[in-house]
Amino acid sequence: MATFLYKLGRSAFRRRRLVALIWVALLALAGVGAATASTATSSSFSIPGTEAQRAFDLLEQRFPGSNANGATARVVFQAPAGQTMKDPANKAKVEKTVAALKSGSDQIARVTDPYTAQAISRDGRVAYVSVAYKVNAMELTDATRDALKDTGAKAQGQGLTVEIGGDALQSIPETGAGEIVGVVIAGIVLVITFGSLVAAGLPLLTAIIGVGIGVSTITALANVLDLGSTTSTLAMMIGLAVGIDYALFIVSRYRAELAEGREKEEAAGRAAGTAGSAVVFAGLTVVIALVGLAVVNIPMLTKMGFAAAGTVVIAVLIALTLIPALLGFAGDRIVGRKQRKALKRNTEPEKADKPNAGTRWARFVIRRPLMVLLVGVLGLGAVAVPAASLEMGLPDDGVKPTSTSERRAYDLLSEGFGPGFNGPLLVVVDGPKAAADQAMSAIKGLDGVAAVTPPTPNKAGDTAMITVVPKDRPSSAATEELVHDIRGATGDDVLVTGQTAMNIDFSQKMNDALLPYLALVVGLAFLLLMVVFRSVLVPLKAALGFLLSVVAALGAVVAVFQWGWLGGLFGVEQTGPIMSMMPIFMVGVVFGLAMDYEVFLVTRMREAYVHGARPGQAIVTGFQHGARVVTAAAVIMIAVFSGFIGSSEQMVKMIGFGLAVAVLFDAFVVRMAIVPAVLALLGHKAWWLPKWLGRVLPNVDVEGEGLAAAGAAGATDPAGPAEKELVKA
Repeated sequence: MATFLYKLGRSAFRRRRLVALIWVALLALAGVGAATASTATSSSFSIPGTEAQRAFDLLEQRFPGSNANGATARVVFQAPAGQTMKDPANKAKVEKTVAALKSGSDQIARVTDPYTAQAISRDGRVAYVSVAYKVNAMELTDATRDALKDTGAKAQGQGLTVEIGGDALQSIPETGAGEIVGVVIAGIVLVITFGSLVAAGLPLLTAIIGVGIGVSTITALANVLDLGSTTSTLAMMIGLAVGIDYALFIVSRYRAELAEGREKEEAAGRAAGTAGSAVVFAGLTVVIALVGLAVVNIPMLTKMGFAAAGTVVIAVLIALTLIPALLGFAGDRIVGRKQRKALKRNTEPEKADKPNAGTRWARFVIRRPLMVLLVGVLGLGAVAVPAASLEMGLPDDGVKPTSTSERRAYDLLSEGFGPGFNGPLLVVVDGPKAAADQAMSAIKGLDGVAAVTPPTPNKAGDTAMITVVPKDRPSSAATEELVHDIRGATGDDVLVTGQTAMNIDFSQKMNDALLPYLALVVGLAFLLLMVVFRSVLVPLKAALGFLLSVVAALGAVVAVFQWGWLGGLFGVEQTGPIMSMMPIFMVGVVFGLAMDYEVFLVTRMREAYVHGARPGQAIVTGFQHGARVVTAAAVIMIAVFSGFIGSSEQMVKMIGFGLAVAVLFDAFVVRMAIVPAVLALLGHKAWWLPKWLGRVLPNVDVEGEGLAAAGAAGATDPAGPAEKELVKA
């Protein structure tokens, strides 16, 4: 592989105008496709195999036109102290609001008058208007949402409090500001790392081009493939992350090859053949993690995974072709001023006698490997302890900031009707009226039930709906237990659904899929890394270290968002269950980034070891050349993810915090401390591979041995003089 990528890199360097033109044309083509594509609706959300989904399907079949999965809104009114909502002036304002809502949008299915639907609290101070829509929340137009908000705003006045809740106001959080901050910080880190604006700009430019092509293609195909807007959001985040990382790796290796005195074209070929090989396998691990989301068997997640994987493939191709081409355009400006002068004199730049920080740290670790290993493992283990108390669910309006209308409406309904009123359960009885009455009686006798409405039959009389109001809030463990109790106390013909039950089933499905997903992703990546490193223990160490960092990150998420530790620091106003997608999402994203760092750092060690360095020398060489780059890549990712912590959306805040902490733990504790400590303890055994397995595994030549053998480059000892003095293995 190294020989092929070497030739590809040199070819791209020589034909840089053609290569650049091809990528610009692809970007333009994708952009035109996105601009001319019809506006896509939201991706349909379904959870195959769950009871809540079967109930929704039955409702659509037996209650045609009921819009069981449609968006809902509640316009909540509270009368001033000393008044009630039954007072003539207040009643007139509510009825005017009802009329305005009915004529506000053609997407509205029905609007319920609180005075005929008995939607007034016992003390008379709180009332609500229910609004049902023909489409789900993601398919509502901006005009429909604006009409809802305007109607609520006009109803304010004369001491009357009006708030709006429900999923009708739900929208995809704006992430542009976070991305801009991340890109700016990435640019600063790259300038510090390379000391050259041109070298810093290349990874940013190519990452943006890759993301532009990927996201534009997703937008162009969104209507055809039923892709939602969240698909492009994930693809953009992953694409930026790996795009910057991969370009950073190759540009860094190119500069190192120039420092060894090689010609520019040769250096580009060597960078593509060595660092490019690491990029290919790092990209494959990310693709495995994203495509593996298909095991969850939720169509929306499967599409998101495949689309994001496609963006990663584009990032890899750009790193292998466009980066060498742009290096050709950059010329001497790719390096700092001192090295540029040395290149003009055709001499090697003066090397400082003082070893860099990576070298010093590696020497420290291999002198005290056991101590570093114990501190790293015990530290992450302590942080991981809260993960044992992980409770998964989906956030509701109760976790939103009190500054939002949705949260205030939630609190008003809880005050007037009880906390369970914000998450009613919908029970569907597949049978005649007698079966529905029997189910209602059984449900009334259960603990945790605040109210049960009489059955509402369909026209055929063979199906009925029953609304159950829990005593506790929707995201509580008591409400989840009630759902299970209803299902246990009734027969197979009684199905529990509604948004709350759907969230519970979704969380259970994600929980059930976590172990199979981990086994698939880690297992395939283990095999892949075994091919890369031709070792059994190195891939095993990589997988175990990743699991440790992810569990520690989950522990930190539980401590902050579920227990409330340091919640004020991160803007957590209401604790609750951890978003059910969080563990799998963290595994998929962080695993890819972790393997990037593992492959780039340890491949350089393997390269030194194969070329004759002792195990200790190989560790130092890997850190001498790779620690600075891996540190820069990790800092960039932490900054990008941390930008989302400031979001007002609890879900986005949680994702940003979890990913930032996971990258912090994995890059700086696992890859920078635990990995060299384990390798130092193992010595030569780290690179052991059974002979029979060595004959079976393909030799992909990531270290570039084929290049030296073919005379493509002069053989050089990867271990410098400082490393040769190190005698510890």
